[in-house]
Amino acid sequence: MPHHLTAVYPGTFDPITLGHEDIVRRAAQLFDHVIVAVAAGHHKKALFSVDERVDMARHALSDAPGVEVVAFHGLLRDFVIARGAKAMVRGLRAVTDFDYEFQLAGMNRTLMPDVETIFLAPSDKFQYISSTLVREIATLGGEVDQFVSPGVNQRLLDKVRSAAAS
Repeated sequence: MPHHLTAVYPGTFDPITLGHEDIVRRAAQLFDHVIVAVAAGHHKKALFSVDERVDMARHALSDAPGVEVVAFHGLLRDFVIARGAKAMVRGLRAVTDFDYEFQLAGMNRTLMPDVETIFLAPSDKFQYISSTLVREIATLGGEVDQFVSPGVNQRLLDKVRSAAAS
């Protein structure tokens, strides 16, 4: 009997970057179904609403087979278990990510003993990209088109112009 494997890739994706897309596309080669779980981000001040972030991620990943993008609120554990996922995908860019991600993986293993955390490193050209840096560069008037897909870039430009006009 074939075994259908689902993985969840959680994050705030504010905005989704080419590094995130790289991780998702590579995870989709390993799992039958990858759920990009866009967190409401109650602990972070987001530039984009959760609906905007879901929409951007869906657009950016529309050509990725086996990938679903959904928002979630509350405890990640509840979302992962409700979706029947057997793995969580996390991206590691640098050693500085490792400490936090290792601690998070340990906590998640305690909360979800049947769910494994899989670490993927983005391709070399995306290792230095972070949503935080992309937002900062865009807000200060810099060009970010080499870090995000064209649709995300346009949404960033529109958001920055809108904020500047108010």
